[in-house]
Amino acid sequence: MTKGFRGSGQLECWRLLGSLLGGYSLPKQVRYLQKRGSARFLELQDDNRCLSPERPCQTMDPEVSLLLLCPLGGLSQEQVAVELSPAHDRRPLPGGDQTITAIWESRLQTQPWIFDAPKFRLHSAKLASSSPGPQLLLQLGLTSYRDFLGTNWSSSSSWLRQQGATDWGDKQAYLADPLGVGAALVTADDFLVFLRRSQQVAEAPGLVDVPGGHPEPQALCPGGSPQHKDLPGELVVRELFSSVLQEICDEVNLPLHTLSRPLLLGIACNETSAGRASAEFYVQCSLTSEEVRRYYMNGGPEAHESTGIIFVETQRVQRLQETEMWAQLCPSAKGAILLYNRHPPLQSGAEKTHLSHPSVPALSQR
Repeated sequence: MTKGFRGSGQLECWRLLGSLLGGYSLPKQVRYLQKRGSARFLELQDDNRCLSPERPCQTMDPEVSLLLLCPLGGLSQEQVAVELSPAHDRRPLPGGDQTITAIWESRLQTQPWIFDAPKFRLHSAKLASSSPGPQLLLQLGLTSYRDFLGTNWSSSSSWLRQQGATDWGDKQAYLADPLGVGAALVTADDFLVFLRRSQQVAEAPGLVDVPGGHPEPQALCPGGSPQHKDLPGELVVRELFSSVLQEICDEVNLPLHTLSRPLLLGIACNETSAGRASAEFYVQCSLTSEEVRRYYMNGGPEAHESTGIIFVETQRVQRLQETEMWAQLCPSAKGAILLYNRHPPLQSGAEKTHLSHPSVPALSQR
């Protein structure tokens, strides 16, 4: 991808007034930078029901559900294991996969710039009750962007989920379900970082998101076609954790050395794309919000994917769902914030000393 340059913008401080927040103003709650046009803004919160990996938690927002909540404070890379197996791939569609091919060919006619790429598929996530080893086991398969468009994004996705439950006892059995990653990125002066998505992106154009993307099987076997047997679980875990850092570097244009090692908060599901899952992480940045803004303004490898940067004070995030900003968040961002709000130690700053300037895993070249 080519580098982009962001035009000059205006940094604004927002005061939220309104009965939803008790009728008083909240100074510096949100700072929003964009390249052009007027800034608008929104917010979020959820109840505290318990989660289990077997029973997704439905939130107050129908666009997102929470599949997994990690232990308080999150899990490090060393506490996560991956089992990659063909048994965790999606099932062939009833009657064959010809409809996936037809959907893909039709999409290419209208969007010839899109391309297929392998992705990791989330089959299940299992927390260990008590173990000296990894505390979380992710069972992954392989899938592709083509299969994602032909299943999760197809007009028959609801039927596929019903049929999967009937045929296999798993409503996701026929779906590609590529695993995404997202970051609750916190600055040194306690702001969460959001991005306004460009109108040119395929998913959620114009909405507000957290930095994120996908771990890439191709990164583990450059030049080849990824196969289950060629991808050891340890390397897949490393790619999962390093990919979220790579996305922050590419989308926000931050130097890698300013970012902490990611902590996995949990897994959220986007119900607008048939329950596609995303692993959400906590990442601390050693830069202030103003320093982050300056890096962002200089552009980065994926500068074209967003048009503005937004900063929300961490102390206000618990009540974000009660404001207008919540309506502008895409489901992946909602999932990241809901999970972040369920980890009070991170919000209180208790983990900051532990997270400041640690070594980070090597990033694969993209």
